[in-house]
Amino acid sequence: MRPQKITDVIGRLPYRIALAGGWIDQPFISKHNPSPPGSMVVVALNPTMRFMNRCGMGTSTREIAGQIWGSEIPDRAPDELIRELYAAENEGLEEPSGSQDMAGLVYPGINRLDYDFDYAGGCFPVHVDSNNDPAAAQWLEHRLHLVPIAPRPPGYNPLGERNLDPEWINRLGQTGADCYRAILNRDARSLGMSFNECMQCWEAILPHTVQHSTILIDLKGICAYYQSRYEGAMYSGCGGGYLLVVSEGQVPGGFNISVRTVV
Repeated sequence: MRPQKITDVIGRLPYRIALAGGWIDQPFISKHNPSPPGSMVVVALNPTMRFMNRCGMGTSTREIAGQIWGSEIPDRAPDELIRELYAAENEGLEEPSGSQDMAGLVYPGINRLDYDFDYAGGCFPVHVDSNNDPAAAQWLEHRLHLVPIAPRPPGYNPLGERNLDPEWINRLGQTGADCYRAILNRDARSLGMSFNECMQCWEAILPHTVQHSTILIDLKGICAYYQSRYEGAMYSGCGGGYLLVVSEGQVPGGFNISVRTVV
């Protein structure tokens, strides 16, 4: 029998996309923030397509969620689910993933995650501000365009060089707050500015997020091209993935997302 829906093939669990502020969920970053909390934005996505692996779309976390929960997010407290999924994915790992992957899958809608190293060692958000307004989701859906670039290459590691400068880390956490405010205010220009600023912070704090011996394409050049022609652009994750472009109009080669606003 042929599948009737795409979810018959890829499953019903949501995906998530991370916007400005990413990396502030890592304790080795947030511990140097002079003005906590620092923020980042994650958005829950309906499973309307299969996103590529190794592209910063939380696909590995989604796979773990499927193993422990099956095809549905359990109806329990979100912070409890985040910790459960975090423990399952990071068991035995020397370099654990950040909890934004888990939060993005568990919380519906558009979410600002606030991280403070003095709370839970920076592993989990001290506060989550969620917006499940369908109008806000529709606004973002029409202005966020994903352009496929390339998955992270084999052997790639973004953590080989670290510049844990408090000023840059403070700026990184501010990009998440600016991003969330821009979405609530329906301000595409400010949303794009938060993306551009976030990319500057990534390059300053973790230079290998955009340049590495295993990366054979000009990630910086591609991003700069789109930043110069649209409201703003940033990558879905380190080392490549999808380029997230903010534009009031269509972007050649780009596609739009579907925000999950209900549990």
